[in-house]
Amino acid sequence: MTDLLICNADVLVTMNAARQEIAGGDLLIRDGVIVQAGLGIVAPDAQRVEARGCVVTPGLINTHHHLYQTLTRAVPGGQDALLFGWLKRLYPIWARFGPEEMFVSAQTGLAELALSGVTLSSDHLYLYPNGARLDDTIHAAAEIGLRFHPTRGAMSIGESAGGLPPDNLVESEAAILADMIRVVDAFHDPLPGAMCRVGLAPCSPFSVSRDLMRDTALLARDKGVMLHTHLAENDEDIAYSEAKFGCRPGQYAEDLGWTGPDVWHAHCVKLNSTEIELFGRSCTGVSHCPCSNCRLGSGIAPIRTMRDRRVNVALGVDGSASNDAGNLLGEARMAMFLQRVAGGADAMSAREVLEIATLGGARVLGRSDLGSLEPGKRADLAIWDMSGIEAAGAWDPVAGLVLCGPTRVRDLFVEGSASGAGRAVDDDRSSEARRTATASGPKPGRVRISGPMQAPRLLANSRKSSRIPCA
Repeated sequence: MTDLLICNADVLVTMNAARQEIAGGDLLIRDGVIVQAGLGIVAPDAQRVEARGCVVTPGLINTHHHLYQTLTRAVPGGQDALLFGWLKRLYPIWARFGPEEMFVSAQTGLAELALSGVTLSSDHLYLYPNGARLDDTIHAAAEIGLRFHPTRGAMSIGESAGGLPPDNLVESEAAILADMIRVVDAFHDPLPGAMCRVGLAPCSPFSVSRDLMRDTALLARDKGVMLHTHLAENDEDIAYSEAKFGCRPGQYAEDLGWTGPDVWHAHCVKLNSTEIELFGRSCTGVSHCPCSNCRLGSGIAPIRTMRDRRVNVALGVDGSASNDAGNLLGEARMAMFLQRVAGGADAMSAREVLEIATLGGARVLGRSDLGSLEPGKRADLAIWDMSGIEAAGAWDPVAGLVLCGPTRVRDLFVEGSASGAGRAVDDDRSSEARRTATASGPKPGRVRISGPMQAPRLLANSRKSSRIPCA
């Protein structure tokens, strides 16, 4: 593979141990791995990518999503509902999905994430109607070219047994465990640089049994994969846990083996100080989803307190039916603002939230090979053009990236290559995908990636400028 040299970045944001930011920085990549970061790197045989006028960051990492929900944004009747009412409005719609809907929704959602600088995304798929399988989203991610951490979710307690989901969307626990084994054996890659790792993720305490939670934790540790679920999302969630289990969610999680460095929980808006201490002590991860928490009125997660108590925190966009967008840089901005609402203007800086969006995500997902731009790490990075109108007048380009924009990357590299995710959604095909998303029979393969990662209407004019030889 030809060496790649990213050169002359206005600022190269390394996220290394010293949090070094290199003005005029270069980055040399070989075989998908970073070999050098610094100034004036000489590599005469390398393919050169000019980054003058740009901020270069590690690729952003999204740690919570429900990609299938990309086809159910802004649904009437669910727009102003709280969590449980919102779910009841949408369950009947999701029950009509099948493999094609899962495939096209995943491609649409992942393409949207890529445009916002995401190089690795997790996904929590917990319903499998009409023959849908986790495989559908894994194949979609492979075509897009992003790293993927899908989780085999599940619901086993339907309405007739006192659960929230309708009975036609739940599965038997024996079938769930069998399919968990199947997908891990078929798709999980534990090696550094893996493009696909699989996690296990019963949906929530109100949709599965204690036995399934415990058995899944045992299975995950036997297989060496991570665990994921929703926890302490809102006041209804807390009340349900106390009424059904006689304890708060943190105690429920600890009792069933759902704490530790191989576990990450989504939301955690309502964790109390004891639970936060537990998560910090056990190295349990949290995926903070600020826009979804606002959209559903769940509250402001105590992220400042979590970070101060050494909880590993990352960001997630959550499902597109409760956000309803998939822009991780937008999540970073919202996360910072909400902590300032709760704790004052100095509660969280732009640089800290950018760290959460990159290095924080790598830590939560157990990816020590990702999250920073330094020798030995995989070459996942985003190049942000700061010369546009969104960033005009920004004195500090790194803070400006979070505070004002841009919100779309110029180029995106995964494993040192722009041949997959580092390309933009073709304008005609993205229009076709939007039509397909509202049609009764979406077809796989409608969303394509082609050309440099630019806003589609700028594609033709940007193709050459993104590859200007270094001076």
